[in-house]
Amino acid sequence: MNNPYLPKPYHILEIFHESETEFTFKLERDYEINFGQFLQVSLPRIGEAPISVSDFGEGWLEMTIRAVGNLTKDIFKLTAGDKMFVRGPYGNGFDMSEYIGKHLVIAAGGTGLAPVRSMINHIYRDEGVVEKLDLLFGFKNPSSIIFNRDIEKWKEKFDTMLTLDEACGLDGVCEGLITNYVKDVRLSEFEKMAVIVIGPPVMMKYTAGEFVERGVPEEKIWVSFERNMSCALGKCGHCKIDETYVCLEGPVFNYSKAVKLID
Repeated sequence: MNNPYLPKPYHILEIFHESETEFTFKLERDYEINFGQFLQVSLPRIGEAPISVSDFGEGWLEMTIRAVGNLTKDIFKLTAGDKMFVRGPYGNGFDMSEYIGKHLVIAAGGTGLAPVRSMINHIYRDEGVVEKLDLLFGFKNPSSIIFNRDIEKWKEKFDTMLTLDEACGLDGVCEGLITNYVKDVRLSEFEKMAVIVIGPPVMMKYTAGEFVERGVPEEKIWVSFERNMSCALGKCGHCKIDETYVCLEGPVFNYSKAVKLID
């Protein structure tokens, strides 16, 4: 994108219905992007909001959006062929060099799965990127599960555990909070490990804590504070924690720093 400070219109290519409240919008793309970065999405005279990129490829990207306010209500009225305004990308995402050749564990809660979906799909297409990938996903109930089509595909190659906060009776799904199942993840030697935890703040705090309890060093864990985004430019201060502007230094942080960022 020529000017990351100015929104630019992009055509919607496809729309996927993920759940009762989440839709994935596939847009055309003409700029570089990295895993874990986010965009500012807007509609003229309606508003603007930060949205994580949930997947991308040659000439396109996907954003998974939840209906939570006036802007998203109007976005959900759009159809393929309409235009959505975008500026960015912003933030420091996941550095793949930290995970190459490692035993990578990704623990994601709810819509926290969206920012790591592109990375998982990248590893799915090129299994040689990491030595091993384990996936641990937690959702509230069956109707809140997103990316069903991807999860079924990932199960074919990776050890994948799906948990639901509420009882559901679905085959192969565990009942209870995601933190209860960290103990069931088979870990490798810690120098070969890398862990990504992403989701609601409380989920990240206790899930990362469970991995630390199991002996995983803090510097082997990464989290994303993507929910803290606002202006994306370090101007409004809404994402500032102490002296750290999350939109500029994050949203992805090594846990050794993140554990000290108390909002």
